[in-house]
Amino acid sequence: MLETCGSERSLKITLHILRNMKQKDLTDSLERDEQHNESIKSIQQALKTHLKKKVECIFEGLAKQGHPTLLNEIYTELYIIKGGSRGINNEHEVRHIETTSMRQTTTETAILCNDIFKPLPGQEKPRTVLTKGIAGIGKTVSVQKFILDWAEGKANQDIDFIFTLPFRDLNLKKEREFSLMQLLQHYLPQLKEIKSVEGDEVKVVFIFDGLDECRLPLEFQSNEICCDITESSSVDVLLTNLIKGNLFPSALLWITSRPAAANEIPPESVHLVTEVRGFNDPQKEEYFRKRIRNENRASRIISHIKSSRSLYIMCHIPVFCWISATVLETMLGKESGDLPKTLTEMYTQFLLIQTNVKNQKYHGTDETNPKKVSASDTEIILNLGQLAFLQLEKGNLIFYEEDLRERGIDVTEASVYSGVCTEIFKEECGLAQEKVYCFVHLSIQEYLAALFVFHSCVNENRNVLRSGEFKPHSDRVQLSEVHEIAVDQALKSKNGQLDLFLRFLLGLSLDSIQIHLGGILTLISMSSVPDPQTQTGSRSPVLDSQTQTESRSESIEKTVQYIKKMIREESSAERTINLFHCLNELNDNSLVEETNS
Repeated sequence: MLETCGSERSLKITLHILRNMKQKDLTDSLERDEQHNESIKSIQQALKTHLKKKVECIFEGLAKQGHPTLLNEIYTELYIIKGGSRGINNEHEVRHIETTSMRQTTTETAILCNDIFKPLPGQEKPRTVLTKGIAGIGKTVSVQKFILDWAEGKANQDIDFIFTLPFRDLNLKKEREFSLMQLLQHYLPQLKEIKSVEGDEVKVVFIFDGLDECRLPLEFQSNEICCDITESSSVDVLLTNLIKGNLFPSALLWITSRPAAANEIPPESVHLVTEVRGFNDPQKEEYFRKRIRNENRASRIISHIKSSRSLYIMCHIPVFCWISATVLETMLGKESGDLPKTLTEMYTQFLLIQTNVKNQKYHGTDETNPKKVSASDTEIILNLGQLAFLQLEKGNLIFYEEDLRERGIDVTEASVYSGVCTEIFKEECGLAQEKVYCFVHLSIQEYLAALFVFHSCVNENRNVLRSGEFKPHSDRVQLSEVHEIAVDQALKSKNGQLDLFLRFLLGLSLDSIQIHLGGILTLISMSSVPDPQTQTGSRSPVLDSQTQTESRSESIEKTVQYIKKMIREESSAERTINLFHCLNELNDNSLVEETNS
């Protein structure tokens, strides 16, 4: 009957027959089921419309200010593999990229993001998929693409509902109690039209993005059992029971996480592990050619990136590709000086470009001379730098209003920062319009943290790397001492979270960087720097450039020798590689030359 008449006519015929048979109970039951199915279809369409609007644009740069980039126009397929290791990864994320990018083998099974729930040959369909990947590698963009293709009817049409519950939003609900159904209705009010989305005939996918951002306890062992989606419990209890399969066992789950946090989920609750490796070499080039429409300029940028090993390796990270494209396209368009060859040079130019963009947008000026950076610009940058540094120490990428208040940053002020520094610091509204804050990428947080530490030493005579030492010293703080402490702390860090911070801190010491950052490093502190005519025994590093140049040159030489000493003593290959990159940021190739000779 279905093949001949189709589902709608078949239903009408069946109802007619049942009425003639006076089977009222069956007729009423079938009509109720049909009404429920119609409600499901209506809500599904509302959900698809809602999600499509939410994910169809990728927010690069000034997208929120009226220049959105459609995801489908710029999306470059990422290199994702099935069967990644469940072990805890203690490598620094950049180290991890440097090693895994060289380890692609024929035994790896590459997949597309839309195939994330398709079973491997000879295996059952996985219920819970855990996808690992470093910050900025493309996990969230992969989730966006999966959702967008479903909402547009291009893939996974056997799925009835996709519910996205980012951990950064769930954190804000940790003190409240919901049933799972109430939690979903909180984010999608249309679901109030039906009693439940649970059932054999309804296929549901939950996506929990950003496990590394989770501030819930996730007490898998001690939380009480919850099996009813209408039963109220804490969000933590709902999550742990959902992941363990006690709650809504027919639902599919997709959890994304940075590698260091992946072990928060019990291994027995994960049926498939995948890993986002970012862009392979051909995909890097594809991204730049999609992102930069001028073919000749795109080719020049690709050629320049390939000429620097450290930059080329970092381009496995899509966010770094965007930063590089922004910087290099702007500089080539203005033919403004030598193109950056180190990470510090790239991020310094990025910061200056964004400051200029802000000035153009809000003040109608085009301040390309860094010595004209305003006091308000530098105050914003250094306040963000202090926030970046203090939160980096805690390992936080996402900040809430209480985090800002702890650091003395007014919430209103934070909103201003996100408005004028769109490409550096973001204010986002969660699913229920709660505000969360973050830097565009972890590496930007690390750069600004390094800038704050360097500024504190050179301009304010403070060594903030020593715990609690936020007051100026009576004696001159030596830059080489700050460098050595940073090297030691980075080497002791178990997960290497200070490795990239260290590279930036060292790179900021070079005179070439100082020229670019002249406004930022001098303008704010002019009033707080002691007068060299009245202070004895110590001359101002800002007001006496010749003394500062000599002092900094000596500090850099001491730092180079200390790093060489650490390289000879270090047994870890990964840490040694990072120390070599540190020497590269200081433009010192002497150890490489010594090794080659």
